[in-house]
Amino acid sequence: MKTLLNAVGLVATFAATSLSLSAQWPTHPSPRVPKTGGQPDLTAPAPRTADGKPDLSGIWQNPRGPAALQTASGTGGAPTPGGTPPPGMNLFRDIGSGVKDGLPIQPWAAELVKKRMADNSKDNPDAHCLPMGFMQFHNHPQPRKIIYNPEVTLIIYEANSGLRQIFTDGRTLPGADAEPWWYGYSVGKWEGDTFVVETRGFIDGGWLDIVGNPLTDAAKVTERFRRVNFGDLEIEITVDDPKAYTKPWTVMVKQRIMLDTELIEFICEDRDATHYVGGK
Repeated sequence: MKTLLNAVGLVATFAATSLSLSAQWPTHPSPRVPKTGGQPDLTAPAPRTADGKPDLSGIWQNPRGPAALQTASGTGGAPTPGGTPPPGMNLFRDIGSGVKDGLPIQPWAAELVKKRMADNSKDNPDAHCLPMGFMQFHNHPQPRKIIYNPEVTLIIYEANSGLRQIFTDGRTLPGADAEPWWYGYSVGKWEGDTFVVETRGFIDGGWLDIVGNPLTDAAKVTERFRRVNFGDLEIEITVDDPKAYTKPWTVMVKQRIMLDTELIEFICEDRDATHYVGGK
C-alpha cells in the first residue's frame, strides 16, 4: 500500500500494489571498502576509476535515522504520527521546500499544483505504476544504484524499477523534434571532479514531487554529481523550465552509501486505481 501526503498533511491512500519480494540476496561484503580499526571508514577519500575520475558507483540512499526509515522507506512519504513528513522527506513531498523563498512558479503552474493537491495527488504517475520523474527518484526513500563506466553511466532506481542512461561517449542531445521521454535524454561530462549531466526532451505535464510541482517539455535539468568522500554523494540539481517557472532554481540532494547489500525487485501493479479519491 503506497501512501502519499496531500497539501495539508492529510493522507490519500494509493492502493497500487508493490509486489516487492521479501527474499533478497544473502549479505555479501562490498569490495574495496576502506576501514579504520576494522570498521568501514566512510570519510575516507572517494575511490577513483582507471581514468582518474571519482567513481560514482555504489548503492545510495537518502540519509535518515532508523525511526524515519521505519516510517518512510518504500511508502512514498507516509506521515509520522504527528502528520509531518519524516526527516529528509520534505523534498520528496515538495521540492520547493529546498528552495529559498520557494519556487518561482508561473501563475498557471501554481493553479495546477493547487488542483493536484485538492485531488489528493491521485494523478501522480507513481500512483498508477508509471515512471516517476527523476526528481522524485532522487528523493525517494528507496535506494538507487549507480554503475559508472567511461561511455555510459546507469542509474537503477529500486522504486518502480526506474532506469536512466547518461551518455558520455561524445554524443549530443537530440533536437526538439525527438520523441519525449519520461526521464528525458541525458548526456554527461566531467568538470574536474564533478560529473555534470544535462537532460532535455521530457514529456509534458510531469510531476517533480508528491504535491505536483510541474515539469514541462520546455525544461532543461542540469545535475552536478560530486562524491565528497567514500560515503557521501551530493547532487546539485538546477531546473530551467521557462514554461512553468519565472527563473531557474536549484536544490541540493544528499545521498549516503549502502554497504553489503543489493537492490530488491520492485514490481508495481495498478489494480486499484479506479478507487482513488480526488477532491470534491
